[in-house]
Amino acid sequence: MTQRATGELVYRTHWPVRLWHWTNALAVFVMLMSGLMIFNAHPHLYWGAFGANPDPAWLEIGNRGPHGFLRIGSLVITTTGVLGFSGGKAIAFPALVTIPSSYNLAAARQWHFFFAWVLVLGGLAFWLYGFVSRHIQRDLLPTPRQLRASHLWADIKAHARLRFPTGDDARHYNPLQKIAYVAVVFVLIPLVVLTGLTMSPNMDAAWPWLLDIFGGRQSARSIHFLCAMALAAFIAIHLVMVVLAGPLNELRAMVTGWYRLPPPRSTQTEDAE
Repeated sequence: MTQRATGELVYRTHWPVRLWHWTNALAVFVMLMSGLMIFNAHPHLYWGAFGANPDPAWLEIGNRGPHGFLRIGSLVITTTGVLGFSGGKAIAFPALVTIPSSYNLAAARQWHFFFAWVLVLGGLAFWLYGFVSRHIQRDLLPTPRQLRASHLWADIKAHARLRFPTGDDARHYNPLQKIAYVAVVFVLIPLVVLTGLTMSPNMDAAWPWLLDIFGGRQSARSIHFLCAMALAAFIAIHLVMVVLAGPLNELRAMVTGWYRLPPPRSTQTEDAE
């Protein structure tokens, strides 16, 4: 019986990145949950400059008596007990996923706006650190070779088989990670911030060009919601990948910065035998 090989312990995540990671995680979770409560005040989404009950909504969460439903265009999905009607109440999103848990639009706005500042200031600080330290250029931006279709397809197949990088390859983010992180940091979060500003009448008066960019306040609200749902999907996939890749090792890297490289796959195979 041979002893399982132990990977090298390396310092992989510097403290500014770890600080931003946890601050951003808190801000995004609070904003998602408070945003769902704000959405409960009018669970309809529209395209264009206007939007009110008589106007056709492209998305609606509602109820017909004790039966909840989600409507996207002409598609209607029964969601009783999950969306539209749950816990004996007619409400779009249930108390389990909202802040506050009881209906309170004013409190939800306060939570949302406060943590919006946390998100924005933290993001700007991360951008500044990332570009100055070259963390973004060195660690996050995919290389031309990694963006080749053959390379991406190989990475997709490896993830589908749950074959994660090992040995020295695990020191760095893989192409799919890089693409996902860049999309979140430079696309989704900026869009969430800008569309959020577009929904403010004061900002519309100060920066009317925001309305032109997003095609009106209601279109901005729709894009804001879609980006928020994309962030929620990213978080869910991210957490699943952390669990599959080894949660203790991944958490240690994001708490202390130290990460133990998984042994090369050949060594793992020999040990298993």
